[in-house]
Amino acid sequence: MEDHEPVGPVDASRIPRYAGENTFARLPRLADVREADTVLWGVPFDTGVSYRPGARFGPAHVRASSKLLRPYNPALDTEPFARGQVADGGDAGVNPFDIRDAIGTIERCARELSGTNRRLLSIGGDHTIALPLLRVQRERHGPVAVLHFDAHLDTWDTYFGAPYTHGTPFRRAAQEGLIDLAHSMHVGIRGPLYSGLDLEESERLGFAAVHARDFLRSPIDELIGRVRERIGNRALYVSVDIDVLDPGFAPGTGTPEAGGLSSRELLEILRGLRGLDIVGADVVEVSPAYDHAEITGIAAAHVLYELLSVLPGRARS
Repeated sequence: MEDHEPVGPVDASRIPRYAGENTFARLPRLADVREADTVLWGVPFDTGVSYRPGARFGPAHVRASSKLLRPYNPALDTEPFARGQVADGGDAGVNPFDIRDAIGTIERCARELSGTNRRLLSIGGDHTIALPLLRVQRERHGPVAVLHFDAHLDTWDTYFGAPYTHGTPFRRAAQEGLIDLAHSMHVGIRGPLYSGLDLEESERLGFAAVHARDFLRSPIDELIGRVRERIGNRALYVSVDIDVLDPGFAPGTGTPEAGGLSSRELLEILRGLRGLDIVGADVVEVSPAYDHAEITGIAAAHVLYELLSVLPGRARS
């Protein structure tokens, strides 16, 4: 990739933050830059939801909620938009009536957008989209470690007999050999289950877990240490279901569960991933119809900002 100075967000001293094009953090569109190291794109698909729909509107809502993001991240002393060219890749055109067709489309679009050396940060949409995204990561990196932030395990087998839903992506991904299960982990798991077998089956698949209740009993640095020890030096994919947050911090989601993480806890544990080999990520399940005052959209935008901040430096071909 040819060296060039990254094009950053629109200058807020010239165009107020409430004006201008509605890209993530007011970054340039992919078509308007010579090349990009990292692409944020939307996957407006929610046909796989089992309760409240609306995550198809998530990408637009998160973009609208990202306008106050600024170039310097003081928590990590870094400028995430200057460490490589970041651009907004727009939205995928996904079939809302056929889950299998949609999965195929998402996979093809992700493969095309990622090219040979770009990192993708995907904005959902429901958690079904993680499966095709992991298929593309497997082609590039082999089985990847998955760090999965969620109230739910998403390792169920079927729902109403359907094998592809937002509750099954990591079962399917494990069966397809996409995940390095010796180095993968759930974070934030909580809430009622159908039975104790749900946890046992997740463990048999190979996922370790940090439960939401662990945040009450252990310092955040200790939990970060557990995560880093589990991941090791493996290529890492980070998948964040916004319902990992307590509904007080993220009301706009499809399957809320009481007793979740605070925004501060989630952002801090993401900052603790600095130095790991993060190859891609998604943030999913933002359903704006249930949001208030952009609470959930702002949380999701900041999650993406912290992920950008901990990505490895500019990719090289």
